[in-house]
Amino acid sequence: MSVLDRFRLNGRCALITGSSAGIGFGLARALCEAGAHVVLNGRDATKLQQAAAALTAEGHAVSTQVFDVTDEASVKAAVAAIESRQPLDILINNAGMQLRGPLQDYDPADWRRIMQTNLDSAFYVGQAVAQGMIARGQGKIINICSVQSELGRPGIAPYMATKGALKMLTKGMAIDWGPLGLQVNGIGPGYFKTELNEKLVADPAFTDWLVKRTPSRRWGDVDELGPAAVLLASEASSFMNGHILYVDGGVTATL
Repeated sequence: MSVLDRFRLNGRCALITGSSAGIGFGLARALCEAGAHVVLNGRDATKLQQAAAALTAEGHAVSTQVFDVTDEASVKAAVAAIESRQPLDILINNAGMQLRGPLQDYDPADWRRIMQTNLDSAFYVGQAVAQGMIARGQGKIINICSVQSELGRPGIAPYMATKGALKMLTKGMAIDWGPLGLQVNGIGPGYFKTELNEKLVADPAFTDWLVKRTPSRRWGDVDELGPAAVLLASEASSFMNGHILYVDGGVTATL
């Protein structure tokens, strides 16, 4: 197999959570372009169908599975349904959210919600998908972490807690499931132009600070994350396990 062939995903089936828009949608397109069949996930059936239609129009093979990643029973039923159609070779735990606010005033209900969405979901979906992968003796799991897995900013302590924990869950999954044939790695995006960051993108002061703070001197574009996902989903990363790959323009490299 040639070097370039090792990046191909032909015949592989991937589930990407939270993939009707933003980073998840961009990752779905990248895996499709590498040859995978991608199962898109979200809670909004209409939005999910629109995303699927857009990728289908580009000639890609996709399907959809509507379920709530924070509901353990819903996750198990959905993964069983997908597996009954086609075994999953790849999982990308991408679903996430941001709820900003001063920590001293942070609503405990918001704390629980962000923990459930950003952290619990990765455990629920990861565990459910891993069962089939373990039985088959192979599989790729990618958790979408963040530069906030390493670095902090004011007003987002709960988000930082989820992403720091997700980094260590990624390593724990690799340690426990590596001997069973799985590779579990993470991608740590820096600051990208997405719906999640639209208010920051529109803030001239923040953008000025970010551009000066980032060695590459700009925001990231979502399509720049796709190649990293293809690497970690493919045979090109066959000896990578428990690694967090930061795609951040150099933010984590400098003070």
